[in-house]
Parts: sequence; structure tokens; C-alpha cells
Amino acid sequence: MNNFGKTIRLFLVDGTANALTTAELSNWTGIGVKVPRIKIKDYSSRVEFKKPGVYILIGKNENNDDAAYIGEAEVVADRLAQHIINKDFWNEVLFFGSKDKYLNKASVKYLENRLYELALHAGRYIINQNIPTRSELSEAEQAELEEFLSNIKILTASLGHRIFESLEETVEQNETKQLILFCKNGAGANSKGSPSTEGFIVYKNSVFMLEEQASLTNSISAERREMVLEGLLQAENDFYRLTKDYIFTSSSRAAAATLARSASGPIEWKTAEGMSLKILEI
Repeated sequence: MNNFGKTIRLFLVDGTANALTTAELSNWTGIGVKVPRIKIKDYSSRVEFKKPGVYILIGKNENNDDAAYIGEAEVVADRLAQHIINKDFWNEVLFFGSKDKYLNKASVKYLENRLYELALHAGRYIINQNIPTRSELSEAEQAELEEFLSNIKILTASLGHRIFESLEETVEQNETKQLILFCKNGAGANSKGSPSTEGFIVYKNSVFMLEEQASLTNSISAERREMVLEGLLQAENDFYRLTKDYIFTSSSRAAAATLARSASGPIEWKTAEGMSLKILEI
């Protein structure tokens, strides 16, 4: 599949990143808006707020996890006013509408449901809400809205939130280019991973050393403890097993977490044939 470049136009309405930002793609009738909760009243009379759209409330839950609520509205400003009263967790909203009259009640209901599905699949944010009802639309209408949806994904990530982007999407999916690497030792550690645009992904069911060596940094030791508390690492036969795909900020951090000692990722991560990441990156 050929990927084509896209031009994104970001406009900072007040000239700062702390107020309202609009986002547009060339040759697209849609528009994205990002605004802090405390600034919504200042801008709610703008035309973008008076139209139908889908929105994502973004913040932290009581456990300090990234959390989001996805909804739709025939008049975005009215619904946001309700959420300011009724929902406390969020501090920012992204919403998407149309510069013309393309979107209606049925289409925003469809987009709401699909965004909910994408967010659940990506697993990056806690989504605590009922499953939105999907509108019954024709095949042609669904195809058009799926294209609209793909642009929402692009703009949401460009505005700083990868809520709809799964970890798999950050790894090259071309069969001839996808890089699968392994980090092992003679004691039984055995992790499988791939370089990612966000760092380094270690895949579910990888096996980590349980006992930590003195050379392991305090930072990585703390990250491992946090992973245990979150259920991402579960003790099993004197090892830890990873229960979910997990992204580390670097290959070295991923290797050190696996081996429970100081480690160089470019050296420790190797292909099935034994070629190191260091060689592959040159």
C-alpha cells in the first residue's frame, strides 16, 4: 500500500499553545479543535462549537491513569457545558466537526461508536463508559465516514494524543521490513520485541528475570515495580511474565528490564539468526 504525504495546518487562535488550537488537513472538509477545559467558555460562541461533532474528553482518573470519554453532540458547545458540570476528571477536549454541513446526527453517532472501538483496541487510555450505539448507514455512507475517521486519527495524534493508535501501528508492518528481535540469557529470560516510533515494544508473554542485580538502575527497578503493581508483570516459576504488549522508551531500557541488570539494547536485542540491533541500525 502506498502512503501519501499530508499537509496539516495548525492555527493557534491566541498565538499560544495554551488556548484554542484548530487543525485542518488539505482537501478535507473536516476540522479538529483542541481547547483546555478552563478556556471553553471563552470560545463557545465560535462557529466550530455550534455544529454537530464527536469529542474526546481527556484527563486522568483517580489512579492517575490516562483517561478519556468519547461522545457526540448535535451542538458541541451545549454538550461540553453539561460535562463541565457533571464530569470532573478531564482538563482538555478535542472535538471534530465539518466546515460544511456534511455531518449530521447519524454520522456523528457512527463516528462516536467507531472511535470508542479504536480507543479500546489501542488500550492506551482508560475508557470508562457504556458502548455507544452505532447508526445504521448505507455501505457508501460508512465508507465515507471511515475516511473521515482516518483523518480524525491523524489529527488526534498530531495534537498530542495517540489514544486511537495501537502499538502495532508504530511498528513497520511491511512483511519484508518488520523487525522482530529477541533478548535472552542462559538463566531463562526470553523477551520478544520490535523497534517502534515511540521507543521499543516488548510483546506479551515475554519472560523477564525476577531477581534484580545491583547494576540495575533505580529508575528501571521502579518501572518494573510499577508494572508489577499494574498487573503487567506477573510472577511465574521464579520469573516475571509480561501480560500485555508494553512500550519502553528505548531498546536499552527494554533489555535492562528483561535481564534485571544494566544492559545495552543495541547489543542485547538480536534477530533469530543472531544479528544485533546495533548492526541493523548502521
